[in-house]
Amino acid sequence: MQHTQLGRTGLSVSRLCLGTMNFGPETTAVDSHAILDKSLELGIDFLDTANVYGAKRGEGVTERILGDWFAAGPAKRDRVVIATKVFGTMGDGANDRGCSAFHIRAACEESLKRLRTDRIDLYQMHHIDRSTPWDELWQAMDQLVTQGKVLYVGSSNFAGWHIATACQTAARRGSLGLVSEQSKYSLACRTVELEVLPACRHYGVGVIPWSPLDGGLLGGVLGSDAGKRRSSDHMKKRIEALRPQLTRWEALCTKLGERPADVALAWLLRNPAVTAPIIGPRTMEQLTQGLRALELTLDTETVAEIDRIWPGPGNVAPEAYAW
Repeated sequence: MQHTQLGRTGLSVSRLCLGTMNFGPETTAVDSHAILDKSLELGIDFLDTANVYGAKRGEGVTERILGDWFAAGPAKRDRVVIATKVFGTMGDGANDRGCSAFHIRAACEESLKRLRTDRIDLYQMHHIDRSTPWDELWQAMDQLVTQGKVLYVGSSNFAGWHIATACQTAARRGSLGLVSEQSKYSLACRTVELEVLPACRHYGVGVIPWSPLDGGLLGGVLGSDAGKRRSSDHMKKRIEALRPQLTRWEALCTKLGERPADVALAWLLRNPAVTAPIIGPRTMEQLTQGLRALELTLDTETVAEIDRIWPGPGNVAPEAYAW
């Protein structure tokens, strides 16, 4: 397993991040623990979750599955970097959501209990909270860091403007500020190249792409087996809308002799702004297949062809908007 530093920090994490969103809703606790064991065996020591994961509002099902795994083998906790999130609705109260100091404190305590740990290595704001002043937010996060309950703070689904403002405010307060940004980023969704990626590079914020296969779209959907697995009406419509691109994409991957999912991940990994794409396996097979991407090197000609199939925004901002 390859490792890299998380943004500008000294923290080392695996180049693939294990996403746990399927733990609970799609994958049983027993199978989830087996995937976690295998991940650790393979050297994947970066785990991502959220307090809202688990498909049961306010219960933190996925965090509890992770907490039970830690409790069954306490030594495992110090071998992994655990990232979770705050923002989503966790109850019926007026302050049971968002990033107010009130909610951040309560949500952190609850996540610590469910995860059965004394600290959260990376505490991520799941979404921008437009109603909470930055000074209030950083005061709350700084207090958790001072108490040792949180080590690093990250963001998710932030715009470039949000990242810049968050980092500038933190710097003014003498805080470390954001060290990571978790954005939707894949060949089929390259909007973040305009402003989010440039902002992250400027401030030393590591990018953690979620949905790197765009919900499975880039994983080889034109084959009969794949088509059966992805039978939702939404996915069918997307496949039909993008069929010309998908046909060229899968033909290129066949020419390379590689699985489309591996090529899509390898394309992300070659970007120096990217720390670790999140892979969210439902099964053991899906976990082990993803490792091939780490071995792939895409040559210039292949990358150029990929850009023709899945063109990005054309440039970074503001050059993309002007000349």
